[in-house]
Amino acid sequence: MAGNQSAHAADTLLSQGRPALASSVENGESAAIAAVDGRNDTRWGSQWSDPQWLRVDLGATATITQVVLQWETAYAKAYQIQTSPDGNAWTTIKSVSNGAGGTETHAVNGSGRYVRMYGTQRGTGYGYSLFEFKVYGTSTVTPPPTDGPGYVYANPPVTGVVPSTEVPPVTNPPVTHREFQANCSVSRTNLNDDPIIFPNLPGASHSHTFLGNRTTNAGSTLASLQAGGTSCVTPGDKTGYWMPTLYNGDQAVQPDGPQVVYYKSGVIDYRSVRPFPPGLRYVVGSPTATQDEFRNAPGAVEGFECGNSAFNWDIPANCPAGTQLNVRYQAPSCWNGLHLDSPDHKSHMAYPVNGVCPVSHPVAVPMIEFKMAWPVSGNMAGVRFSSGRGFSFHYDVYNVWEPPILAALVRHCINGGLQCNPRGFDQYKPERGAALNENYQLP
Repeated sequence: MAGNQSAHAADTLLSQGRPALASSVENGESAAIAAVDGRNDTRWGSQWSDPQWLRVDLGATATITQVVLQWETAYAKAYQIQTSPDGNAWTTIKSVSNGAGGTETHAVNGSGRYVRMYGTQRGTGYGYSLFEFKVYGTSTVTPPPTDGPGYVYANPPVTGVVPSTEVPPVTNPPVTHREFQANCSVSRTNLNDDPIIFPNLPGASHSHTFLGNRTTNAGSTLASLQAGGTSCVTPGDKTGYWMPTLYNGDQAVQPDGPQVVYYKSGVIDYRSVRPFPPGLRYVVGSPTATQDEFRNAPGAVEGFECGNSAFNWDIPANCPAGTQLNVRYQAPSCWNGLHLDSPDHKSHMAYPVNGVCPVSHPVAVPMIEFKMAWPVSGNMAGVRFSSGRGFSFHYDVYNVWEPPILAALVRHCINGGLQCNPRGFDQYKPERGAALNENYQLP
């Protein structure tokens, strides 16, 4: 059955915004999630070989009644629609041997938590490319709450924002960066506190290394952090940053000197990025992540590196003597505009999809990128984090910037398309000036 039939009135679109995986992506781009983002101007594209697949996780077992595939020019001539309870064992509920591309709508009868398109024959010499993969049916999943314990509301909220799909005009000289640095040293060490995950429960977490605010502890609040000092170069940045402590054997190893916390644009239209609201807090990554989850996370940039070894998804077995262990990891940069925190400390934030914030999280905010370096080298067999293996690396952010300082840096450096140091100065474009004076204050 093909065409543009609509789903039955009782059916619900189950796939939109759900986690998606694919067998491959084209040139490292065209992410799987783009096929379930509800937009017809983004797509998933595979490599140019057979077979390939796209899988969506519906979150719970669902009864599947209809599947709609909106193909780009590169379509599937032969493919199967399959369901699975666990992502491993698959049942075919629809086989297509004469696919014609365009929009194909299939009435199906099946159940499962996972649904995938399994392509066995491409219709062109290219790969498989889907604008949208829509799965309809009924599910036991209830919509997540937006109120109750764990939610901290922004006052005022930011509403009425439409994610920008604009591409900034070409400039001369060209814009190559949209960022500034917050250089912050270690401020507290080996403290088993986490005011986001375990508020008011001192000693409840694994050991953390803290940067930025010098007072961060289990009982920290926005007001207490605002009253504290900072180890950041810019006095106006009293943000609390923390991450699991690194150990070499039983010896804690602390980063030496100022570490680089980048504030960048995570979206294509860097002009649309807004400052964080005071008190926004979230967790990046997970201490329980598997190696595959760390490697495929939207925030993994380069993983671990030392010497000439890069893109490691766990701590390398050996690092050249005298080098440092580095890690880079990006944070989500789209905010729902409503909550400063949520029960899982993540749901109020989201990653952009192909450079555009999702409609559910329309407010583009700075994309933080941790670039941490630990002075440890040689045999790394005993090197680990307090949270576990290297792929358990994660970090927390509790925004306590002075609003006028942060606004000036965002406006001048991110919105202005510059590559700034902590003063908001781009040494490659000195004629543009700086956002802050020599004392890192507003001029």
